[in-house]
Amino acid sequence: MAVNLALKQFRQPNLVEIVANILQETGLEAQYLELEITETTAIEDLSFTKTKLQELQKMGIHLSIDDFGTGYSSLSRLQMLPLHNLKIDRSFIKELTTDAKMLHIVKAIVTLGQNLGLKLTAEGVEKEEELEFLKSIKCENVQGFLFYRPLSSQQATDILHSKGSIF
Repeated sequence: MAVNLALKQFRQPNLVEIVANILQETGLEAQYLELEITETTAIEDLSFTKTKLQELQKMGIHLSIDDFGTGYSSLSRLQMLPLHNLKIDRSFIKELTTDAKMLHIVKAIVTLGQNLGLKLTAEGVEKEEELEFLKSIKCENVQGFLFYRPLSSQQATDILHSKGSIF
């Protein structure tokens, strides 16, 4: 279960307690929760971000930077954070098949993330050519309209059941 946190949500002083309570109330194991913050949110107050992410990581929660590449952070600051996943912003993916420079940028982001031991997710995949390129550079995860448009929880459950998922 991946959940995007807005800046205001992430900056709540009692965020860790709120998340712990939600996990307890729902019975969801922490390892199945991924919290996503944007690159801009992450660097606004690096000390606060690092502390909060470390506390969440100790709980077993997975942590992601969403919309990677659109903020103004330095890689040296991001490497200080306990992250599991980088989600490559769809603005890069959208131009993969029309801009050779973008192709090289995406490849560099994937290589960088892999070398840092992070999972990579390409957002906004809409074309088969984009998917094939991402496979060729070993980007582990993709998401986008190529697969499904937004679904209700019931539709998603039905699809998971029909695909022989673990559910």
